[in-house]
Amino acid sequence: MDPSTVIQSAALAGSHAAHDLSAWSLFLQADVIVKIVLLVLVSASVWSWAIIIDKWMTLKSLDIRANKFETAFWSGEALEKIYKRIQNKAIDPMARTFCSGMNEWNLTIEGSANVDGDLRAGLQQRIDRAMATSINREISILERYMTFLGTVGSTAPFIGLFGTVWGIMNSFSAIASAQNTSLAVVAPGIAEALFATALGLVAAIPAVVAYNKFSTDLGRYGDRLEAFSAEFGSILSRHLEQQGRADGS
Repeated sequence: MDPSTVIQSAALAGSHAAHDLSAWSLFLQADVIVKIVLLVLVSASVWSWAIIIDKWMTLKSLDIRANKFETAFWSGEALEKIYKRIQNKAIDPMARTFCSGMNEWNLTIEGSANVDGDLRAGLQQRIDRAMATSINREISILERYMTFLGTVGSTAPFIGLFGTVWGIMNSFSAIASAQNTSLAVVAPGIAEALFATALGLVAAIPAVVAYNKFSTDLGRYGDRLEAFSAEFGSILSRHLEQQGRADGS
């Protein structure tokens, strides 16, 4: 084999090794600041996906449990019977909202011999307030970590852009030091810089899509709880009126 051919092949192999543009090599070759940016973006992306998977599973489970509870609620079974069955094991927001209203009902009815007009009005207000408080608390729990998704979606591209700008500045410094503008000198630094932008988008896009999707789903679920609360409040109001007429007769 021609020695010159061997030398050229070795030089070409060395050039490929020196300018390996794989993700891991880009990270290892990057500046300390760029490495920190990349680690922040990777961590944000991993945590965002953990939140996305958890929220998706949670909301899917909530819909199934809400359907199951509403089926039992509208089946004609006595409210007291439903309450006694689930009061110590209410595991979804709709059931806990129901239990909060029934708790207020039982506390007032059991402590009063007669349910007059003033007591009915006050009881209805307390029941509505108890269920509204329960709904707000449940929605606040469900909205946990949504702020993180929104923050990642809005800031990750700019964090990546910062890493890109910093990497390009280092590339220009290397060009000035080497006094060589060939692609072999410029490409690695530019690739490292653009890698930060790519990671920023990888972190931001799923977070933005998930934030918008879950915000819509949570708003819809909150409306469902509000509608159930209004219907349940109407049922209790009718019970109060019937009980008041019975006491008056």
